[in-house]
Amino acid sequence: MTVADLGEHALLARLLSRLPRPSGSVLVGPGDDAAVLAPVRNERLVVTTDAVVEGVHFSRAFSTPADIGHKALAVNLSDLAAMAATPRWALLSLVLPGSWLVADVENLMDGLSALAGRYGVSVVGGNITRTDGPLVVDVTAGGEVGSRRWLTRSGARAGDDVWVSGTIGAAAAGVEMLRAGLTEGLCISRQRRPEPRVRLGVAMGRMRAARAAMDLSDGLADALRQVAAASGCGVRVDGNALPIAPEAAEWWRGRSVDPVSAALAGGEDYELMFAIPKRGGGRLRNVTKQVADPPLTKIGVFTKDAGVLIVDRDGREEALPRGFEHFSYENR
Repeated sequence: MTVADLGEHALLARLLSRLPRPSGSVLVGPGDDAAVLAPVRNERLVVTTDAVVEGVHFSRAFSTPADIGHKALAVNLSDLAAMAATPRWALLSLVLPGSWLVADVENLMDGLSALAGRYGVSVVGGNITRTDGPLVVDVTAGGEVGSRRWLTRSGARAGDDVWVSGTIGAAAAGVEMLRAGLTEGLCISRQRRPEPRVRLGVAMGRMRAARAAMDLSDGLADALRQVAAASGCGVRVDGNALPIAPEAAEWWRGRSVDPVSAALAGGEDYELMFAIPKRGGGRLRNVTKQVADPPLTKIGVFTKDAGVLIVDRDGREEALPRGFEHFSYENR
């Protein structure tokens, strides 16, 4: 059996089963957007790691070195945001082809550094190694969160409303636009340089406005499925309520593609999805007073029946599509 035969999620489950039991200092371990650690009393450290790989997460034909550096850090900051953590530090590992120009490596660092500076992130170390294969930029990021203020994927409860930040579908449409030869526009910008929703995630945790959260790295449909599974819930989504980026919807309609299905399945939006109690309106308003941009949209509800994974469009029910999954045959 190959990893492609097994698939990403099943492979991850098998690998996790081989790990030793976490120590008592691990408050949230493998399987979420980030780990939550308690190195000493009353201190909480949130740590995540992610890599962007040439040919999988970006193409040099479409992205500048600065775009690549920005994205490599942004995807990690998005994971910390989903845990309601304030980012503080990062480690950078560069796996470089020898043919890369020094100026391109410097530009990659400039893109990463500019985003780090905006969020007060210190790059505290890392590694450089050579490869005969594609470029890999691997970042490990750490941050802080107050005691019991972090968010996980497993906190949703039946009856909680589903909210999502910003708009969805832009990054997925941006990939198609780039392949079609376009070079500018909001969708292309969202694909090249995603914006992590750090302030929103931190505010949600600090105000205790949400029970669960996940970032939309592999698509809204994937996030909904994973949070529902981790929480033992189902989910019902209002297809008409989805905040699909207008430019993306127009692009798909022009190609006879259903914008709702495309936006649900498309990845790399790096927005945040939350489970918010129906009686949490006051706390939610406090969050939106602090962080007005991006806006939040209610798109559905978590249900008691874990087998319910439904998109409702004017009373017509459809199965929730799947998002991106590494090694799946649909994404090859």
